[in-house]
Amino acid sequence: MIERTLSIIKPDGVKKGLIGEVIKRFENKNLKISAMKMLHMTQEQSKGFYAVHRERPFFESLTEFMSSGPIVVMILEGENAIKMNREIMGATNFKEAAEGTIRRDFATDIEKNIVHGSDAPETAAFEIGYFFNRFEIVGHSL
Repeated sequence: MIERTLSIIKPDGVKKGLIGEVIKRFENKNLKISAMKMLHMTQEQSKGFYAVHRERPFFESLTEFMSSGPIVVMILEGENAIKMNREIMGATNFKEAAEGTIRRDFATDIEKNIVHGSDAPETAAFEIGYFFNRFEIVGHSL
C-alpha cells in the first residue's frame, strides 16, 4: 500500500552533516520525498509536536534537544512507507538497532539518535499536518 510518513533529521544529524546520507538511504529504498524543509523549532513548538509524550520522564530533555538546533523535516512516500522508514532508521535505542541502519551507524544516545519517524498512519497524519500544508506536498503516487 502506498502511504506517506514524516521523517525528521534531528539536530544531531544536521550538526554531523548527515542530511545527504539520510536522504540517500531513503531514496535507495524507493521512498520518494514529497516535501522537505529545514527549520529551527522553539521549545514550545517542540512541546506541541511531542505532546503525546507530555507525561513521560524524558519529555523536557527531548523537547529541549529538538529545539537546540536546525532540523530537516520531510514527507516520505512509497510502498509501506511507515514500516520501511522505521526499518531504515533502526530501533530507538541505537545499541539495539540492526546493522546498517541509520541509528546503528550514527547515533550516540537514545535521544540523540539522528532521526525520527512516524510510527502509525494516525501519527503520520498528525505529524505531517504539524509541519506541512497541502500546498507544500507534491504527490508522486497518491
